[in-house]
Amino acid sequence: MLKDVSFGQYYPVRSFVHSLDPRLKILFLIGYIVAIFLAQELLALGICAAVLLFAILLARIPLGKVLRAVKGVLFLVLFTAAVNIFFHGGDKVYWDGPALLWEWKIFRVTQAGIMLSVFLVLRLFLLVIGSSLLTYTTTPVSLTDGIESLLTPLKWVRFPVHELALIMSIALRFIPILMDETERIMNAQKARGASLDSGGPAKRVKAIVPVLIPLLLSAFRRADELGDAMDARCYSGGKNRTKYKKLRFSWRDLLAFALLAALIAGIVVMYIFPVFPL
Repeated sequence: MLKDVSFGQYYPVRSFVHSLDPRLKILFLIGYIVAIFLAQELLALGICAAVLLFAILLARIPLGKVLRAVKGVLFLVLFTAAVNIFFHGGDKVYWDGPALLWEWKIFRVTQAGIMLSVFLVLRLFLLVIGSSLLTYTTTPVSLTDGIESLLTPLKWVRFPVHELALIMSIALRFIPILMDETERIMNAQKARGASLDSGGPAKRVKAIVPVLIPLLLSAFRRADELGDAMDARCYSGGKNRTKYKKLRFSWRDLLAFALLAALIAGIVVMYIFPVFPL
């Protein structure tokens, strides 16, 4: 189950999206998130979904692998859908039939609630999958260089840009490592007769304790080893630090930027002049 956690993992393959400048990919993700939140109707979200599907096809990543990213927020998605379906009121009619479909005490199922639930669930899906696509197509080193380059103006106020970018990169890199470590510890506990998947919620929480302690010890050990490795390589922060590989924009980045500009422009127009508002 933990192996299905895809956030923070890199999928090595040669593709159009992988070859893009990491700075452009970060800006594209930010602009894409803005477009998702500006979308106020299903048609606009459908356009965002089409752009994301096009990016996944260009990245040559299996669609099933990308969709695994939703598993981590599946509970949040189901909870959001349930709250909006059973507690959202509204008299707007979207198809033939009464606006109120079912009612029992404080629970009300309306057409408006169903439409809003579908809209919010789709928005969450696009947010999670779009964010995962960035880590799938960008190595931690490239991601660090991109973040550091974008935050360069903060160096004027003596902000530790390089250190911040390095911390974020290490955090992303440690996600799949800790997931693998957790899986290994759980398998070792099961081999010793531990029951981690049976019983009620209280029993399952109590069974997690034997997993958390060795996991924390392993995390601290890995952090200590990483610090020793950085000291052995004479790492001293971002001051007077040079780069072997310099970031440069190419024609691919220009095409991606044009696609992002067209997407945001279209969503803004639909935000001002909605076609099928909720």
